[in-house]
Amino acid sequence: MPEVFVAAGSNIRPRAHLRRAVAMMRETWPALAVSRAYSNKAVGFEGDDFVNLVVGFHTDLPLAAVLARLHAIETDCGRPRQAAKWAPRSMDLDVLLYGDTVGEFPGAVLPRPDLARRAYMLGPLAELAAELVHPTSGTTIGEMWAQFDRDGHEMVPVALEGDD
Repeated sequence: MPEVFVAAGSNIRPRAHLRRAVAMMRETWPALAVSRAYSNKAVGFEGDDFVNLVVGFHTDLPLAAVLARLHAIETDCGRPRQAAKWAPRSMDLDVLLYGDTVGEFPGAVLPRPDLARRAYMLGPLAELAAELVHPTSGTTIGEMWAQFDRDGHEMVPVALEGDD
């Protein structure tokens, strides 16, 4: 049964949307592990800060079914399916790793190509799976995070409780 890691982020009512998304993922994957949440600057466009976290779970669902469930959660959180790529988001759920799967699939490239360049993905993933070996680099996630140049990638821990 593959272990799956998903990055979750929002910059529109982020705490409320992340709480909702995590609760909905827990309905499908009850043993969901959740990293701390972090606030960081928007990447690729000018906009409000994002709040990001990473979740992990084991599943017997095929990748296509996992993606369909994540898309349904995004939609339920108010994200239109055809939303612009570099724009504010009520919810963004991206599969980072699906077991040791490597390749290009409808709706995903695995492992996620920008994982090693995005502090808001790599840092929270290292919290959950520091000893996990990245399927293409052969390096552990913890080693990748230890070697990551954090200058210009400020991430501030935030609580999901409270108002946006």
